[in-house]
Amino acid sequence: MAEPDHWRHMASAPKNGSRILVTIRPSEQGAAEVDLAYWSNGDQFGAEGWRAADSSPGRIIEYAEPELKCWMPMPTANLNRTSMPSPWEGDDDQELGGSGI
Repeated sequence: MAEPDHWRHMASAPKNGSRILVTIRPSEQGAAEVDLAYWSNGDQFGAEGWRAADSSPGRIIEYAEPELKCWMPMPTANLNRTSMPSPWEGDDDQELGGSGI
């Protein structure tokens, strides 16, 4: 991927089980934040959908599609970067690296 540090529409997120960064929409529980997630095809522990990467059997953290605003590929190792990227704070109708179609 040419631009790893670029937020993209969730419609283009890979559903192959690879780990990606996602922006979780702000809610009454708190401000927008970034999490590490992956698509699960479903198993004995939960239904098909987005899961937090730190989920474990019996403690599945699932995200409903509307909770996730956009995604970004995992960045390559960078010893100068000490934290996660900031969550996407733009409007939903702004372009995020393409139309998402």
